[in-house]
Amino acid sequence: MGLKAEVYLFGQILGTHSFLLKDGFLKPDEYSEIAEKYFLPGGETGTAATVLDSLGVSVKMDGTWIGTEVAPMLKSFYQDKKVDLSLLHFMEDDPGIMDYVVIADLVRSPMGRFQTLFASGKRWWNIPKEGDISGCKVAAIDPFFGEETLKAAEICKKLDIPYVTIDSRHDSLLHKKAAINVVSKECVSEHYSGMPAEEIMKLMQAEADGLTIITQGSGDMLFARRGEEIRRMSPFKVKVRSTLGAGDTFKAGCVYGLLHGMSDEELVRFASACSAVAITRFPLPLNPPRLDEVKNLLL
Repeated sequence: MGLKAEVYLFGQILGTHSFLLKDGFLKPDEYSEIAEKYFLPGGETGTAATVLDSLGVSVKMDGTWIGTEVAPMLKSFYQDKKVDLSLLHFMEDDPGIMDYVVIADLVRSPMGRFQTLFASGKRWWNIPKEGDISGCKVAAIDPFFGEETLKAAEICKKLDIPYVTIDSRHDSLLHKKAAINVVSKECVSEHYSGMPAEEIMKLMQAEADGLTIITQGSGDMLFARRGEEIRRMSPFKVKVRSTLGAGDTFKAGCVYGLLHGMSDEELVRFASACSAVAITRFPLPLNPPRLDEVKNLLL
């Protein structure tokens, strides 16, 4: 495709098999009826690309190698969208990276083989290149790919391209160089278990000049920069159909806000509105938030 993209995304791109159950979540030894099932683009970067396209932003995706089962679906899905797949490596002898997500009510459970893949010691993602990032205005970098993740961050800093990241610890280089770091409940549980969100924020503020946002599901979001008072914002109240992709949509909203020069408060509110629209529908890739829907919620 080779379109001139406004945003460079580096990270997890995969095929997601999603199953929406009819009568509550799975129970041991009991039958469950599948109401809807889909095979669509997923992963933190894949979902963000879909949302940004829906918001009118042109995107260049980079990251996970794409296998034989995922490639046809991915190419078909993005053929009429402003998402450049030209950087992706398409494998010829592997089905590709996929996950499986079971959803019911407000609960979801993802399954996959990521621990096995990471433990294999093999690289199954691209190495970022300066020429691929140059010319973009904003980037987003997922924290999963070790040296290659840091290389993407270093290139962005060299080119003076601000980037958004997610779930990066306060002492990580990715956090220290980021324009925005969005920290989820899952990250807090894994790395800061038992710590109050305000104390986590203080750790984050001490290590970086960028904006840190701590999301807490239906609880208040916290956001601040170095030396600032910690601010709070409540998420929008909507009827939830599925939370799958909510965090990735929030990240996409942050990228949009950074691209359009929003103030910190405007950006957090915009990202929250994007996420709120996203959780009212399923499946998200076929119904991503549109800019008019987000703006209407912000009124």
